[in-house]
Amino acid sequence: IGACPTEWGWVGTVASCVGLLGTTLPAVSRGQALARLLQRWPGARGGEDVCLAVLHGKLQCHFGGQVADFGDVVLDVRGATAFRVRVWEAVRAIPPGEVRSYGWVANQAGSSGAARAAGRVMATNPFPIVVPCHRVVGKGGQLTGFAGGLDLKRRLLEMEAVAVGGGQARLDGCSIE
Repeated sequence: IGACPTEWGWVGTVASCVGLLGTTLPAVSRGQALARLLQRWPGARGGEDVCLAVLHGKLQCHFGGQVADFGDVVLDVRGATAFRVRVWEAVRAIPPGEVRSYGWVANQAGSSGAARAAGRVMATNPFPIVVPCHRVVGKGGQLTGFAGGLDLKRRLLEMEAVAVGGGQARLDGCSIE
């Protein structure tokens, strides 16, 4: 378990010997970021971890305005349903600066018509930023549900150069599927 300071606040991270177990959205303090993780993983312990150190560097770059690539971060998905894993994989495939609908995510996960179920998976996403759930929007581009609040979702999308206005995201020349 660890936390790194970013320009947006402290981001907590926790990993197992298999891969990343979770991250937090930016918190006002290191203690708050760690407390969020300890609620879910009460037995987690701090320590030196090369993988987390690399991830911390990427998170610092990302929140410093240089959109980072988290595609090589191995996730520990033990205990997750196959649907959850497919949803996370679909969301990880959304490029920076683009958005997709919950319906698109469900379809990519092999469950067309399960947009609400995909939304529930995103609502409990243990890997925010690494699994960029902020890139998933409602039908027609509406900014909907985000654990960190819609203002944070808007800021993350704007950092990635997604045009956001009137509570909707749109990309010039790119339809929201």
